[in-house]
Amino acid sequence: MSAAFHTIDAREAALPLLGGGLDRVLAFGPHGSVDARRFLAEVQAAARGLPEARHAVNLCEDRYRFLVAFCAVALRGQINLLPHARAPEVVAEVLARHAHSYSLAEAVPPREPPRFHCLPETAEAEDATGEPALAPGQVVAIGFTSGSSGLPKPNPKSWASFGASTALNAALLRRFAGAHAQIVATVPPQHMYGMETSVLLPLLGGFAVHAGRPFFPAEIADALAQAAAPRVLVSTPVHLRALLESGLDLPPLALVLSATAPLPVELAQALEARFGTTVIELFGSTETCVIGWRRTAQEDDYQAYDGVELRPVPDGTEVDAPWFAQPVRLQDAIEVSGRRFALRGRSSDLLEIAGKRASLGDLTRRLLAIDGVRDGVVFQGEDLDPAGVRRLCALVVSERPEAELLAALRECVDPVFLPRPLRRVEALPRNETGKLPRAALLAALRGSA
Repeated sequence: MSAAFHTIDAREAALPLLGGGLDRVLAFGPHGSVDARRFLAEVQAAARGLPEARHAVNLCEDRYRFLVAFCAVALRGQINLLPHARAPEVVAEVLARHAHSYSLAEAVPPREPPRFHCLPETAEAEDATGEPALAPGQVVAIGFTSGSSGLPKPNPKSWASFGASTALNAALLRRFAGAHAQIVATVPPQHMYGMETSVLLPLLGGFAVHAGRPFFPAEIADALAQAAAPRVLVSTPVHLRALLESGLDLPPLALVLSATAPLPVELAQALEARFGTTVIELFGSTETCVIGWRRTAQEDDYQAYDGVELRPVPDGTEVDAPWFAQPVRLQDAIEVSGRRFALRGRSSDLLEIAGKRASLGDLTRRLLAIDGVRDGVVFQGEDLDPAGVRRLCALVVSERPEAELLAALRECVDPVFLPRPLRRVEALPRNETGKLPRAALLAALRGSA
């Protein structure tokens, strides 16, 4: 192996960079399929062309090129930096906070980020040299939280920890979709949910993944048509609702995975009925990766993964597992019963006004249940009420007048929790994973006034 590649300490047992046979399909798309052997050759060719550094912000849009870049960076002993967004300002901030770093993509972005390096061309790559491996303790990626409560928090991920969590995700896929499923994902690979399901599952789980990132319903349907059965769709509630409302027919789906936001029971049931599939909602975080799952159409509680321990503590829940470097504190209030658990809302979402309690999540659920509401959210604004509590606000996508929406909400919500103002908007300011950053919500509220 080239001297440019990372060397493994002889005291550590190496873990393979790639699982499964070299002849298996690793990626597919409109330009055909790529087997694992060809993929490794391209990874090694790309690794030889990377600059000397410690960190690389992996900005590749094409999922296959992201896979190549991710493994090439790791093979060089560098760390993939995965910011919560790819906006130039966010990328520049991450680069500034990490010494000896550069940004990497398959093509020059419209607004070129600092210290940009184009992913080396690998079309003429020679055959792979051996089957590369990484040290278990090697940190291969750092995922960042969204920074909604401060600066984005870095979360280092070792190859061993990724391997342990991926084994559990792979077992879940095999249970519902078989060992040779092909994955189509609408989420970006830079997001930890996308990393786990559309990067690590193909690398270590033996599954194949679509090379692109379909967004609109017609693109999703086209990508699924390029996949061979059994098919798995990895998506979010926002994309799944749009897909259902499009009325498009899809090829048979063995499994649908959803995460990044709560999946309404009604949506899960409608998806299962419309497409004759099973819908599984995953629960996890950037800090923990996936730690549990449920079939939302049929059950309220989640099943914790083997080895995961959940311990309720003041203001949240402590999560631990053998592959964690240390226990992780989540803001989610979780009620544990044996190996099952139920979410009771995030501590930051819990409200107490005039001696009464509610949660932003439950208020949003009630808003979405109103007839004619296509999308909506209840959140706390910037202004304080006379008691010093941030006022509740709501943004709603609906054709119904605001007064009608507020009247409908008044029928199922205590008056002290009615959002004022409640504003209609054309669309909620969701990011590429369907989440609603607080800054974007406040900007949308000001713009709708």
